[in-house]
Amino acid sequence: MDEVFRALADAGRRRLLDSLNARNGQTLRELCAELDMARQSVSKHLSVLEKAQLVTTVRRGREKLHYLNAAPINAVAERWIDRYDRGRAQALADLQRALEQAPMSESAFVYTTYIRTTPERLWQALTDPAFTRRYWGVAFETDWAAGSAMVWEEAGARTADPAQVVLESEPPRRLSYTWHTFTPEWAANAGVDEEVRARLAADRRSQVTFEIEPLGETVRLTVVHEAHDPGSAVLGMVSQGWPALVSGLKTLLETGEPLPEPNA
Repeated sequence: MDEVFRALADAGRRRLLDSLNARNGQTLRELCAELDMARQSVSKHLSVLEKAQLVTTVRRGREKLHYLNAAPINAVAERWIDRYDRGRAQALADLQRALEQAPMSESAFVYTTYIRTTPERLWQALTDPAFTRRYWGVAFETDWAAGSAMVWEEAGARTADPAQVVLESEPPRRLSYTWHTFTPEWAANAGVDEEVRARLAADRRSQVTFEIEPLGETVRLTVVHEAHDPGSAVLGMVSQGWPALVSGLKTLLETGEPLPEPNA
């Protein structure tokens, strides 16, 4: 956590975070041009931010895209929030919301965390219903082969659609699939009203990718949720849901117990 505070203490690095908050997923060249900073300076600042896990990167062909990452802010809030006065707590909360909120012009939400586990165990937690039900409340019916259909089961409701498919499956390093269909049955179980459901259903189908990288005794998990429409309602929804979901996954793998239910 000391690295997070040191990273945020520099005005140049805060400008980089502001730039990514306004337009996420920028290349090094784009950040240099927007901030009118030398390439070497931006590279050094990005290195510090990546080390503090405030920025994460995703490869797209030959390009390296930089994204804000909310995980360390979540950790700071969880550990220290009760020790700060109201003003400081509000400042942390504001920063956390800023990092988690996907700007309306963006097409992807990216979230990175580090989990004390193995790639094989993490893969199992992402695919095995015995795990997914515990931290997500969802089970998947599929053989996890690329091109295979997926059925989502949540709260007794089964959602099937020909477009719900596994896109990539490379155990235990990479998994990608299309998002579920926003049916009236799903909305009723999830407590989503018809107006919101219709907005979600109007979006073209999005997809989520899990990138798993072993790092010593931990595993780096990067979740990339991509949409195809500017101002995606789906992206706005999942950008709020993924941090809590990944936190529950991390807690289950590291402690053997899921996060407690809110207000439990």
